[in-house]
Amino acid sequence: MLPSAGWLGLSYFTYFFSFGIFLPFWSLWLQGEGISPESIGVLLGAGMVARFLGSLFIAPSVSKTSSLINALRLLALLALIGAAAFTLGNAWAWLLAVIFIFCLFYGPLIPLSDALAATWQRQIGLDYGKVRLWGSLAFVIGSAVTGELVNAFGHRAILYTFCISLAAMLAGMMLRPRDMPRDEQRPGKADQTTPWMTLLREPAVWRFMLCAALLQGAHAGYYGFSAIYWKASGYSASAVGYLWSLGVVAEVVVFALSNRVFRRWSVRNLLLLSAVCSLVRWGLMGWSTELSWLLLIQILHAGSFTVCHLAAMRFISARQGGDVIRLQAVYSALGMGGSVALMTVLAGFLFENYGSAMFFAMAVVVVPVLFFRPRPA
Repeated sequence: MLPSAGWLGLSYFTYFFSFGIFLPFWSLWLQGEGISPESIGVLLGAGMVARFLGSLFIAPSVSKTSSLINALRLLALLALIGAAAFTLGNAWAWLLAVIFIFCLFYGPLIPLSDALAATWQRQIGLDYGKVRLWGSLAFVIGSAVTGELVNAFGHRAILYTFCISLAAMLAGMMLRPRDMPRDEQRPGKADQTTPWMTLLREPAVWRFMLCAALLQGAHAGYYGFSAIYWKASGYSASAVGYLWSLGVVAEVVVFALSNRVFRRWSVRNLLLLSAVCSLVRWGLMGWSTELSWLLLIQILHAGSFTVCHLAAMRFISARQGGDVIRLQAVYSALGMGGSVALMTVLAGFLFENYGSAMFFAMAVVVVPVLFFRPRPA
């Protein structure tokens, strides 16, 4: 048995350790298996679609908060089986089927983990920021360790390390947290889950989801093309890696201090801060590649991404029961998946035709957030 914060922190750590392998290195593993760049793009795109579908449909099927931990355990097991299936062949059709099935189960792990965090924020006073920072640290460690292993043993180390990390995640989830999540009943109501259409028609909900989708989707240019842009500007691959790490370090600092610094901030004001940081960040990114400005740009990741995510957790944790799971699923599917996928397509077109001006377009995407932020209840 682990303290509940420790159980969730371990879950975040093991998940994001594995994600620190998958996100930067999976295309390298596919390339090592003889897959062409065009086919790699299709495979990764299929995985993104599967993550979107898993977050939107599998995560909300968990209707009771008391079932969250068992659902996480089942999805971790299925994700491990899916990852192990990559070892059975490297034919393109096989890889397409496996990556779709794997991501279908791997994708919902984070919205359900965040739904559990939102539930424990309300039930036991969990400090989300201090727990979630372990995931950010794990991403950096996973990427660094995998890079060294690839240098030593070649691309095959990626798959084996990934499977080991998923097995560690499942093992950690099989432990029992001290406080199991409890179902919450609203007085006088037999059904504690708001119908989908009623929920999404609420002005506060659709306004928040729109803002989150725009703020997170604007990161598509950064995720997809910052490394190419900075390398073309004369920075080495290791320098690019350090710049990415700086952004994650800034993220960790804000998560660690979030309860102290932002305790009295409303969701509306958190979104305003995130939007201002985003406008400055993407504007500077399109304007300069000088190292001093790049350092500031990466520190602003704490505002463009982390503050937006903290606003989401505060908005979602204010709800009850099944609404928490449904809102977390929509936020993950749209704000962290679908919007990034759509914006990546747009960013690719803009970067190919207009170069660094693409980042100014990302700043423009953020502007509506200033006007559509949800109003206080």
